[in-house]
Amino acid sequence: MSDPGKAGDLLAQIPKGEGKGLPPVHLWNPDFCGDIDMRIARDGTWYYLGTPIGRKPMVRLFSTIIRRDGDDYFLITPVEKVGIKVDDAPFVAVSVEVEGEGEAQLLRFTTNVEDVAEAGAAHPLRFVIDPVTQEPAPYVHIRTNLEALIHRNVFYQLVELAVPREIEGQIWLGLWSGGEFFPIAPQPD
Repeated sequence: MSDPGKAGDLLAQIPKGEGKGLPPVHLWNPDFCGDIDMRIARDGTWYYLGTPIGRKPMVRLFSTIIRRDGDDYFLITPVEKVGIKVDDAPFVAVSVEVEGEGEAQLLRFTTNVEDVAEAGAAHPLRFVIDPVTQEPAPYVHIRTNLEALIHRNVFYQLVELAVPREIEGQIWLGLWSGGEFFPIAPQPD
């Protein structure tokens, strides 16, 4: 499905909510209508028909109706479900605010689409180490089954905050936030 009017049709179907909350996409179960030519690149840029979507309010609106089912991503409205491609994660954490320190530290992330998540039990951090390059890919959970890749500059800030902690007899470097410790990698000998 690559009808140029499809993206506009989807936007028109998003219910106009009274509050600022996100639409309840987890409650919607419309029929699958096929894939559309929409892609979210690893850097957080949204593309439609191969062209970047330059209007930030439009990207923000689309970001409110994204859902992940298994390994697949969809834009969902009450009457339509269309598949889109996501290269890595649908969002990018572009900034972090740090409050407190040590075990009382709180890390508050803001994404490229203005979602905010405080790392902790409800919004865990995870770090995937590339087996070839040994470089970490850091993520923060944003909302149901959706994560943000933490931008490299933000990750450098986090590395400065990393502290050692023993886990099962091994010393790990990691981060405290919201009363939780999130291990990044084993501390080098």
